[in-house]
Amino acid sequence: MLTIIIFIVILGLLIFVHEFGHFLVAKKNGVKVEEFGFGFPPRIFGIKKGETVYSINLIPLGGFVKIFGEEGEAKENHRSFAAKKIWQRAIILLAGVAMNVFLAAIVVSLGYGLGLPTAIDDSQMVSGAKVQITEIAPNSPAQIAGLKSGDIVVKILAEEELNNIGKVNEVQNFIAKNKGEEIVMTLQRGRDVREVKVVPRINPPVGEGALGVDLARVTNVFYPWYQAIYEGVKTTFILIWTITVALGYLFWQLVSQGRAPGAEVAGPVGIFSLTGQAAQMGFVYLLQLTALLSINLAIINALPLPALDGGRVLFLIIEKIKGSPVSQRIERAIHSAGFVFLIILMLLITVRDVIKLF
Repeated sequence: MLTIIIFIVILGLLIFVHEFGHFLVAKKNGVKVEEFGFGFPPRIFGIKKGETVYSINLIPLGGFVKIFGEEGEAKENHRSFAAKKIWQRAIILLAGVAMNVFLAAIVVSLGYGLGLPTAIDDSQMVSGAKVQITEIAPNSPAQIAGLKSGDIVVKILAEEELNNIGKVNEVQNFIAKNKGEEIVMTLQRGRDVREVKVVPRINPPVGEGALGVDLARVTNVFYPWYQAIYEGVKTTFILIWTITVALGYLFWQLVSQGRAPGAEVAGPVGIFSLTGQAAQMGFVYLLQLTALLSINLAIINALPLPALDGGRVLFLIIEKIKGSPVSQRIERAIHSAGFVFLIILMLLITVRDVIKLF
């Protein structure tokens, strides 16, 4: 139940902030906003203040904004979205993307103020570093034994005992010495500590290792509030670049090979599962997840694809080049087709996520 509540709060926050961006910039540019809703219909109640209805709706997953003239109507009315200059319409459309980036920067900055788990190299001299499992190969000894991504390796016991673990190579060397032998690993997730028995493989598949795990050395990085803001903004833009490059590589693989080897794309079920894992690991991990989801939402919405904000901006660019708007009937049909495609894609990803759970 707690995971469901946290999932709804995070997803709702991301969508609400996105729509608030559209609302705020539309108002600043003199466009009439007919309704700004928290949650999705059916409506529970609404209050009209000025020209805008502020509503509370039944489904608490974000929000929506209804902008006058967003479908191209009422071009003769100066309060209509359609009557505004191309650059004004573009910034209104991209305001949601900007707000998601802004939210990510705030969340990462807060994380640095509290102490954000950060991967470091074995050679770096720090105190309090831990070794964390970051990925588990399918059908590996680690998966069969019940190890999970995010687990901290506290202790390993075989004929000898490895304590005070602070470097990745310590774990790797210990496992290499005990291939084919049962070892007992003490793992920590949040406040929970458990012991797991596992047998490292003598001849593992290439690239997987004896246990089938990827490990990272992590430590909590703290900054005073004024430096946390700077580092938070810097990290946010580094993440934007990293995710954009990864997404570009994914599309390149899809176009050039017709597949995306190793790509991990999560739908609602996958995100729900990640939320549960982050909740078990602690509040700062939820902050990290929120920032990553917000950045992903911003990047996806900025793509020049039908039904997305970037797709609508693409039509504005076409309008600027040709000197007249694209037919509303054609644009509406393209966006509708794009929306149907996105729904089908989301359903397919959701089915895959459900299958992976079992």
